[in-house]
Amino acid sequence: MSRVWNFSAGPAALPVEVLEQARDEMLDWHGAGMSVMEMSHRGMAFDSIITAAESDARELLAIPPEYKVLFLQGGATQLFSQIPMNLAAGRSADYLVTGSWSKKAVDEAQRVAPVAGAARVAGSTESKGATADGFTRFLRDDELDLDPNAAFLHLCTNETIYGVEVQDDCKHLAERAGDVPLVADMSSHIFSRPVDVRRYGLIYAGAQKNIGPAGLVLCIVREDLLGRANPAMASIQDFSVMAAHDSMPNTPPTYSIYIAGLVFQWLKRQGGIAAMEQANIQKSELLYRSIAESGGFYHNPVESRSRSRMNVPFTLRDPALDGKFLAEAEQAGLVSLRGHKTVGGMRASIYNATPLEGVRALVNFMEDFANRHG
Repeated sequence: MSRVWNFSAGPAALPVEVLEQARDEMLDWHGAGMSVMEMSHRGMAFDSIITAAESDARELLAIPPEYKVLFLQGGATQLFSQIPMNLAAGRSADYLVTGSWSKKAVDEAQRVAPVAGAARVAGSTESKGATADGFTRFLRDDELDLDPNAAFLHLCTNETIYGVEVQDDCKHLAERAGDVPLVADMSSHIFSRPVDVRRYGLIYAGAQKNIGPAGLVLCIVREDLLGRANPAMASIQDFSVMAAHDSMPNTPPTYSIYIAGLVFQWLKRQGGIAAMEQANIQKSELLYRSIAESGGFYHNPVESRSRSRMNVPFTLRDPALDGKFLAEAEQAGLVSLRGHKTVGGMRASIYNATPLEGVRALVNFMEDFANRHG
């Protein structure tokens, strides 16, 4: 077997140790005589799995007791409408737009505005015009137009497509927001760095980047925000219903929760979130330095203060070489480097499961390619 270095933005690489453990437990989980995907979610075996997964997630992120941890079905995109239906209660909500995902979030919130409450853009960094670069930074303080009476303030703390990340864990933004709860889409960098959960009213993340397989969303919500759901919405989408039933009013995505639990155990063995942050700093600095020292052969458009440690987009000086770059990279065992269709160029997603060795392999290839084609 020969595994590639997988730089996909999601579904993304999983730790090899986790995959090996899942393989070994596939037919018989801990003597149960069956696979986890065959178990009743009402049985003691699966109850131990989901209970351990929640406990480990709480430990890793230091989640306070006044927050509920929910394992939801679907993807983060589903929550773009589900969140205002749960939290707005007919009031206006503020949205910060700093990339494709936060832009989609406000678009979906505006679609359900007649029943949820108005969705208002309180700041955007989108470049417009024939030569627009899209999104290349987070918002400056003087660009914020916040409503002190908003139901919540929504943002995406790491924009996967454009590689824009909030670097200070929203410390300053939380101070500016005051009593307005922050709602954060952390899909593409959760568990990659410490988070002060108490700065947020709600944190959510699609699993398929740093948690596990697609089809699962982790949602961390402060208890006082529950019970506001629009009565017209389906009960299965009501966060308070999910909380009251420990994420299982119906059959949850059991296997995805199981894999997430294995990932959480793996993270603890690596030394926890602080250790992962140091590893991610080392990986991202290596890649950004290689781009900066390429003499302009490669270019990253994001302002240095907003550069993501997880998603690194870059372009080649000569776009005519894009196809050759991707083909030769794949031959070298470096896959899924094509940039998002809305942006073009290249993108390397270097999540927790991507080791330093994989980033070094990419950097070595990039330097060799530049030497041969520069």
